[in-house]
Amino acid sequence: MERNKALLYRPGSGPAGAGTIYETVRSDIVRMRLRPGEQLSEKELGLRFMTSRTPVREAIVRLVDDGLIEVWPQRGTFVTRISLKAVKRARFVRSALELAIIREAASQGVSQDTVAVLERAIAEQEASEGDPGRFTDADDAFHRTFANTLGYGDLWSIVETQKAQFDRIRFLSLPNVTPLDLLIAQHRAILEAVKARDPDDAEATLRQHLSIVLDTAQGLLRTDPDLIIDDLGADDPGLR
Repeated sequence: MERNKALLYRPGSGPAGAGTIYETVRSDIVRMRLRPGEQLSEKELGLRFMTSRTPVREAIVRLVDDGLIEVWPQRGTFVTRISLKAVKRARFVRSALELAIIREAASQGVSQDTVAVLERAIAEQEASEGDPGRFTDADDAFHRTFANTLGYGDLWSIVETQKAQFDRIRFLSLPNVTPLDLLIAQHRAILEAVKARDPDDAEATLRQHLSIVLDTAQGLLRTDPDLIIDDLGADDPGLR
């Protein structure tokens, strides 16, 4: 875990609680600072977060429940490989919610203030210079804005809880695998369809936009099989 010592915890005051440890390590895993197969040490996490093993273990239980780490008796605690089954599930949840949200946004229209927020998110993506963290933060801001402006911000929290594996694919693929220009162009097309009050076009473009991660996951399975696990099962129709 030598490389992880650079990821130092900077507490506001005192030792970190289980919630802070969970959120920080979860972010490290999702953003690929902790990669699949990497081993975690309760002792070193305790030192990093200036705390005892009890809150560390509480955080680990939550991360196990999220499918982001696994504990092997007599072997240790490891970051899981990216699960295609979890990616498919996250895409299903996200599509179900976001497609309904985008149709409603396009049907009733959005305010100029909301359009300005969406434009800023796109501009931030364009200015990200291929930085995966900056690009993804702006990407999330774009999608979350539609939910917020319709009063469905609480629904976005459901998406957030489901899409950790989805996001790991994004961070693994940006900027070299996933074409950033295409993602930005699709965002602009979605926004234009919403402004034009065209729910069919907005939904079709968003559906295409959300399918990119599935193509990316299949490609990465071939090129990085040590990072991704195909756990869909023989009877599963696949990521489509």
